[in-house]
Amino acid sequence: MKKHMTFEEFFKTQSLSTEKNNKPKLLRHFLALLCFSIILFSLYTIFKWFLDNSQIRQINEKIQKNIKIEEIKDDGTLINPPYDMSSNYWEYIKIPFYNVDIKSLKKENNDTIAFIHMNNTNVDYPIVQTEDNNYYLNHAFDKSNNEAGWIFMDWNNQDFLDDNTVIYGHARIDGTMFGSLRNVLTSYWQNNKDNYVIFISTLKENMLYQIFSIYTIKKENYYIKTHFKSKKEKEKWLQEMQKRNISPINTEVNGDDKILTLSTCKNNKGERIVIQAKLIKKKTI
Repeated sequence: MKKHMTFEEFFKTQSLSTEKNNKPKLLRHFLALLCFSIILFSLYTIFKWFLDNSQIRQINEKIQKNIKIEEIKDDGTLINPPYDMSSNYWEYIKIPFYNVDIKSLKKENNDTIAFIHMNNTNVDYPIVQTEDNNYYLNHAFDKSNNEAGWIFMDWNNQDFLDDNTVIYGHARIDGTMFGSLRNVLTSYWQNNKDNYVIFISTLKENMLYQIFSIYTIKKENYYIKTHFKSKKEKEKWLQEMQKRNISPINTEVNGDDKILTLSTCKNNKGERIVIQAKLIKKKTI
């Protein structure tokens, strides 16, 4: 005998049927909205990346136009010269200083402490320093918000005469900031001995550094140690830094040397590109 459905049962059946039909539609709508959101976010990220890079280039073009840069041919004060007269140290100290008007840069940004230049790279920037190592990770020289950041000194450093002065910068794909430091990993760059120097100009001094080690390494704190308790501890650290060298550079260092370390990202896996140099001469301005 056929059982008749009550009104309550009929409406319940219709409701369940509608709910089953709506579930795939709701899922499709959700996935479509998710995909649209991802695309929109990706487009914004790309746009922001290009915008940040464009602003950085404009800021640096303005800096280059408004500052005075000159070479000064002066022997200066030799720093920790080796006894070995055949050392390439004696050739590099003949290179002229790179002098920059830091006073004009400090008018633009009072955090300015120096200017850095490296041959056959795009590294030609003012160096800034603030109370932590976070601010200039996402602020440009004019202190505007910018994911490209700026070139800055470790907050633990007082000046360029610490045991190890550390300078950081993002490695931008377009070569801005420390992006062009990827060049130092190539044989083309390494085979040119004119590249083995770093120029630093401060408010009080011009300095010339000779590179002794180039390498890549996973993120760590050992190579960015700024001070040492003893000369012996520093010499042990220097031995490790030299062991890491992957370039044909053969520069002697010892515990009396003042070291400069440049650090930037190699990739998004946390690896770093590191360039380390020793101070070989300076000149008071």
